[in-house]
Amino acid sequence: MSLRRTSLSVAALVATSALVAGCAGGGATAEPDKPSAAPKGEVTFWSFLSGMSDVAAAFNASQDDITVKFEEIPNGANGGYTKLSAAIESGSGPDVVGIEYDRLPGFVAAEQLAPVDDLVSGDLLGKYDEQVRSLVSFGDAAYALPYDAPPMVIWYRQDVLEAAGVEVPKTWDEFEEAARAVKAVNPDAYLTSFFTNEPQLAPMSWQAGAEWFTVEDDSWKVAIDDKESQKVADYWQRLIDEGLVKKQLGFSDEWTADLNSGVVNAWVGGSWSASALKTRTEASGQQGKWIAAAPPSWDGKPTGALSGGTSFAIPENSDNAAAAAVFLEWLVTSPEAIEARGAVGTAYLAYPGLNDVAASVAPTDYYANDIYEVFDEASANLGPWAWGPKYDLTATALKDAVTASPTLGDALQVTQKATVDGLGKLGLDIKE
Repeated sequence: MSLRRTSLSVAALVATSALVAGCAGGGATAEPDKPSAAPKGEVTFWSFLSGMSDVAAAFNASQDDITVKFEEIPNGANGGYTKLSAAIESGSGPDVVGIEYDRLPGFVAAEQLAPVDDLVSGDLLGKYDEQVRSLVSFGDAAYALPYDAPPMVIWYRQDVLEAAGVEVPKTWDEFEEAARAVKAVNPDAYLTSFFTNEPQLAPMSWQAGAEWFTVEDDSWKVAIDDKESQKVADYWQRLIDEGLVKKQLGFSDEWTADLNSGVVNAWVGGSWSASALKTRTEASGQQGKWIAAAPPSWDGKPTGALSGGTSFAIPENSDNAAAAAVFLEWLVTSPEAIEARGAVGTAYLAYPGLNDVAASVAPTDYYANDIYEVFDEASANLGPWAWGPKYDLTATALKDAVTASPTLGDALQVTQKATVDGLGKLGLDIKE
């Protein structure tokens, strides 16, 4: 069947804090209510996440009514979302697809996704954390189910901190002191890097209390260069200027070499970073030297932010939405789905009760502390946040500006202007 398109006013789309009915629950069970019907047929499934072919195979083996046909697509940076949008418009798109939270509003605004509220179990959405649920909710409907909710965390070389005589920083002032202490022990070393190609200014600003996109009088209010974000930018610019942080390309050969040689000794990343860090450092014998920690606080009160994250949605013209919803629900709530994906990463799942399973298959023994316990801590105090209606525009502007601008504060101002101008050209009402 072809699902109806839902016309959304600006107010309905941008009200990402408007939640579906029910409060987020904290129950430990991972078993959702079972759908009353027994849909049948074929479901096409697109994702760029590793291991999802094994997940689809496990679902197929678990029952006989629905067959999931999996296709791996490029990630967004390599054209995956362009391919998806074109496929939906041409009627050749998938029945279930993975979309990162920051790109989801754009697909909703283009009316390319179906509301899932009436397709999944009635109380399923209410079991998610409120802030995580808000990332997939627009107006009075949810347009995807959250898959993971990766908190921003910081990875440290524990032995380097100990050699410098410092504890794991609890505040950003202490983080700066730790950077100075590491530099004092080894003038060629840095506590961490600042990535120019993958700037973490969005989650760090979120963690500082900023809200880049909100709604005011049925208009988008854009505040990328607000005082909280400028505080973050000025802080990191000072560390860069004083040689305490190395400005470099993230995930580059140089960065990997710096991690292995002890030039760079921390990484502001996400829960997903654990696998990448292990892969890049295990050859130099660093097992047991790294720990995870919740991000430092700005004002003494713990606050968190997400670093990335993916939801799964059903395109509005799915030919088999009922069957797609059965697979979608199993994909994001079933322990069997997590087990089937295996040790391909360190996912921190959004649905309650799944992270014990995730920890059991993740490469946690590489680290000197309980990283999933840290993920729990870092996720406990998520502040409010919404992504804009065309965040690829903002993300591109930010990367370009970080490279070209004299300071990170200037880069935020350039990104603010580029975002306001770009959204205005799309015909959206904008406030600053």
